[in-house]
Formats: sequence, C-alpha cells, structure tokens
Amino acid sequence: MSGPSKAIIHPLADIRGSITVPGDKSISQRLAMLCGIAEGTSTVQGYLQSEDCLATLNAMVALGAKAEFDRDVLTICGTGGVIKSPADPLDLGNSGTGIRLLTGLLAGFPVEATLTGDTYLRRRPMERVCRPLVEMGARVDCLGANDCPPIRVRGGELNAITYTLPVASAQVKSCVMLAALHAEGTTTVIEPSETRDPTERLFQALGVPVRVDGLRIEMDGFGPAGPRFAAREWTVPGDFSSAACWIVAAAARPGAELSLPKVGLNPRRTALLRVLERMGAQIELEVQPGPGEPIGTLHIQGTRLTGTSVDESEIANLIDELPLLAAAGALADGLTEIRNAAELRVKESDRIASTVKNLAAVGVQVEELPDGMLVTGPARLAAKGPIDSFGDHRIAMMMSILALSAEGPLEVHDIACVDTSYPAFWTHLQQLGAEVLR
Repeated sequence: MSGPSKAIIHPLADIRGSITVPGDKSISQRLAMLCGIAEGTSTVQGYLQSEDCLATLNAMVALGAKAEFDRDVLTICGTGGVIKSPADPLDLGNSGTGIRLLTGLLAGFPVEATLTGDTYLRRRPMERVCRPLVEMGARVDCLGANDCPPIRVRGGELNAITYTLPVASAQVKSCVMLAALHAEGTTTVIEPSETRDPTERLFQALGVPVRVDGLRIEMDGFGPAGPRFAAREWTVPGDFSSAACWIVAAAARPGAELSLPKVGLNPRRTALLRVLERMGAQIELEVQPGPGEPIGTLHIQGTRLTGTSVDESEIANLIDELPLLAAAGALADGLTEIRNAAELRVKESDRIASTVKNLAAVGVQVEELPDGMLVTGPARLAAKGPIDSFGDHRIAMMMSILALSAEGPLEVHDIACVDTSYPAFWTHLQQLGAEVLR
C-alpha cells in the first residue's frame, strides 16, 4: 500500500448533496475470477479499481487471462477454462476475499500455486478455508505460523462434499462453491445463518446449477473438465459497504440530506439499513427493478438516533459495517450493544479492539466484550492524540466519518489502507464540504 500516511479531518457543519460510490468490491473480485476462466472476452462496467480488486485481477493475469481498462470499463479475455501454474507466488496484497476465494478456485485445477499477501494478510488465519478443500481432495497447506499465509495449493480431482460451516462466512462458503465447479457430484454447503450471496447470484446468472433452500445451498459440479462459461457483459452495482460510510454520516446528523444513487441493495447486504431504521434513522429507497442484484437510490435525512441492540441473526450480513454502527452508537442517545461478532477479531485488524481503542481515544464511553462492544452515547468527540487505523481500511474510514461530528480536527494515521477498497473516499469526503489535509 502506498499514498499519504495520515489525514487531518475537520468537523463539518452540514451534510448535503449526492455521492456516487464506486463499484462493489466483492462482486468485482468474483467477476475477475469468473471472467478470467471464461471463453472469450468479457466486459465489466464499473469494476472497482481498488488495490484489493486489482490484486485479484493481476493474479488472474498471472494464471493466463488478459485484462485491460478503458476508464471504468474492464475487458477480460478469459483462459477458456485452462490455467497455468504461475511462475511466482500470487500476491493478493491486503485482500482476505481475494486469497480465500482464489484458493478455492485453484483447488479445482491441476496446477500448483502459492498465494501470499502483505504483512497484515499474512497474519490472518486461513485454516477454516483449507479444511473443506482438503476434505474435497485438494492438497492445501498454510505455510505461515498459526495457519496463516502463504498458502500452497496443489489442486485437481475433487469430490463433492456436504459441509456445515462452523461459523457463518460468505468467504468460506464461496471458497467451497468455487472449488465445487470442478468436483464430481453435488456439493452442499449448510450455513448456521444467512450470509451474503454474490457467488450464488453470479453462478445462477452463468447457468451453474445452484439450488438455495433456506440455509442449504446445493450445486452440481462439472467434474475435472470444469465449467465452460461464455463471455458476456457485466455491470457492477455501487458498493453498499462504501455507501455505508455516508449513510451513517448523514443518518446521525440532524438536518442532513444526502442521496446515494446506483447502490447495490441486495437484502443480504443491507442489514445496516434495518438496524439504523430501528435507531430512528429516516432512509428512503428507490429500487430499480431488473435482473441480478437489486440496485437503487438511497435518500437519507438526518435525525437524532437512539441506541439499539444488534440481534445475533443480523451479524453475518452486517459484519463489515459493524465499526460504522459503533460510530453511529457513539452519536446516538443511550446504549448500543454489539455481541456475537467474534468474527471481527480476524479481519484486517482485530476490529473489536481497534474500534474500542479509537472510540475511547475520542471520548466515547465504550466497553470491550470478548465478542463485541457496548457503546454509550451521545459523546462529545475530542481527540486525545493521533488515531491509528491499524492498517485497516474500515477503521480508517469509520474514524474519518466520526471526525465530521467532532469538536475539532482529528488526525488519522496509516490511511493508505483506504485504497484497498475505496480510493475515491477522500475526494468524496471533500465533495461533501469537509476540509481534509493529507
């Protein structure tokens, strides 16, 4: 990661206007993989040109695909279902999604590859991704300490399995489904609770036989020959997790008025809206009908929020937005309770510890729990020193959004990580009228 090392964000008197957020990160990465093994040339409108997505795309190029950008349109010439063993380790940078999903995809091919990443990614445990792949017949080894990357994959000759996820995880589910493309028979994944479903939706659009029955997902594999995907045109909706920054900024600010057009509104991605509405937020949706992912415009009118408790069933579809929800809790009246979110401990940072430490640093009454936190608001936000992002893009953006409601400027350090998911974040922050010094 490169770029400025810190930002000083000044409070913002008012929030009004409209922001068009960049393309969905998780869909962009999955399309890089699926278009990369398709037959022919695919075009992707709105592919997110962030560090994570570009790292995934570069990995597919190293495996034999060809890719070229013309502004915001990506052209990918696929490999036709045949990939080569890469000469060098595949560097996924900071992308947990990229390394987990690509490990699953490679497990089905008769190749050998090593996947690695930056310092932060090499600290993230990968055993729960490797376990089902080994059960399917792949040879997958975590070469780092404590089951961390690098990961070495020697794939091919996979068998279908029935796998019950020990923890709700869209990434592990997608890893198994990508491997199952080359498996013999019907692979079944059983979730403990609903998780985000971009892989299921993309597979169905491509004609992969996927059947979803509640928490049970079944798909028929294509065997060692694998699938033959025809190239096609794709459009990536706006990333809801990026939109979440501005949703929280406006919803918790009385008098604010903000519109966010062309945002992906898959119900399995938008749990934050339901929680904020329970807190009293005023949010209107204009959903555009059509195939694939629901897309629409959000209109937010700011008001005083009230704290809430997050239900266990909401966690999986809220996991990336939980730091922002904690920020909303800091601005709301009363207690906001987040539990059953131990998954946050193994993200780009320990997001429970990093969120709690940073909220406390700006004067928020907050208590760390083993699986979450208790946040009591409203807080008078005043910095007691520089804020550390811990190299985590979600933490850097969350604290920058909170800075808009502070009593004075906040200095956030280690901000280059924001480029992994939202390179235009600082431009959009200034578009709202915020003064940002980098």
